[in-house]
Amino acid sequence: MAFSPWLPILLGFLTAVGPISTDMYLPSFPALEAALGVPAGSAQITLATWFAGLAVGQITQGTLSDRLGRRGPLIGGVVLYTLGSAGCALAPNLFWLSAFRAVAAIGASASMVIPRAMVRDLSDGLAAARLMSKLMLVMGVAPILAPSLGSAVLGIASWRAIFWFATAYGVLAGALVWLALPETLPEQRRVKLGIGGLVQRYLGIARERIFLTHAVMGGAAFFGMFAYIGGSSPVFIQGLGLSAARYALIFSLCAGGYIAASQVNPRVLPRFGMFRVTRMAGRAYWCAAAVLTAIAFSGHVSTPALVVPLLVAMTSMGFVMPNTTVASLSRHAAHAASASALMGTLQFVMGAVSGVAVGLLTDGTPRGMAALMLLGATGALIVDIYRPRP
Repeated sequence: MAFSPWLPILLGFLTAVGPISTDMYLPSFPALEAALGVPAGSAQITLATWFAGLAVGQITQGTLSDRLGRRGPLIGGVVLYTLGSAGCALAPNLFWLSAFRAVAAIGASASMVIPRAMVRDLSDGLAAARLMSKLMLVMGVAPILAPSLGSAVLGIASWRAIFWFATAYGVLAGALVWLALPETLPEQRRVKLGIGGLVQRYLGIARERIFLTHAVMGGAAFFGMFAYIGGSSPVFIQGLGLSAARYALIFSLCAGGYIAASQVNPRVLPRFGMFRVTRMAGRAYWCAAAVLTAIAFSGHVSTPALVVPLLVAMTSMGFVMPNTTVASLSRHAAHAASASALMGTLQFVMGAVSGVAVGLLTDGTPRGMAALMLLGATGALIVDIYRPRP
């Protein structure tokens, strides 16, 4: 199906709501905890409720999108995200901040599920991988810039201003969807099922081996990635004494490696194949996580010693994530949003568990973060053994 050249830009902007809402407020964790009078590590609870909301929201948004089309559920989700973000900015305590983060996440899940389904509406196979990589290039600007932007906001305003920025982002995203986003799922391809039919559909998707192995491999990799996202701020700012601005630069460097790999990915796929590229990247990720864990437990921790394996790990993820996503959806064109939602729910459930775990293990050292990253990488490596070729 033909599509306008600006469509990946718009879909990337919508999908970027995830990294914008996750990464921008990471440098504010110490300031947020101090302002709300809660112990160190408590801010990770808001990250865990964000991931939990994404898990719940994605499974419902996928169903709505396959039933009602892409535009309507996307507009509704953006509105809910905007209201939830405003609630975060006004939250009087950690409980309400966590609650509004969950609300915002349920809305944001539409912007994460539906663009992936639209990619599948428009293309498949190598063409889908190329379109997904274009989308990731656009959305990749967000994790590179978001921590630095959050750090800059903290320099002139409180942590609440970060959530007002997210509110404005939601308003702009809603306007763009309303004015410019086409409908990619025609009426005749929409699936209208009852509760029993929906359950059977999800069970059918989950039993399909290519979907299951690639989704679980991506979920295990997500587990490790979110251990890094949730754990890196306390490690670098509180443990190693870096400023929020220097932490933002390190985070942006690792995000840059992720995005660079996602752009190299479609260029190497024709030569080596998706299966082989994904396998080699998964092994590289495990090796980087193992080195990081050894350094973390060695007692000789320094910023450069941590940054190098983190950069390798995140760069490897730039190959693993787009390929496992495309492979998971490859046999589910008839209900792409449902398959995308089930995959996203699995991944963000694992992300929520990782977020809670890294909060509990926060002690000013990189040991908890590194061990959880290695656990996720090991899970991905094990699943890869049973992964069939898509």
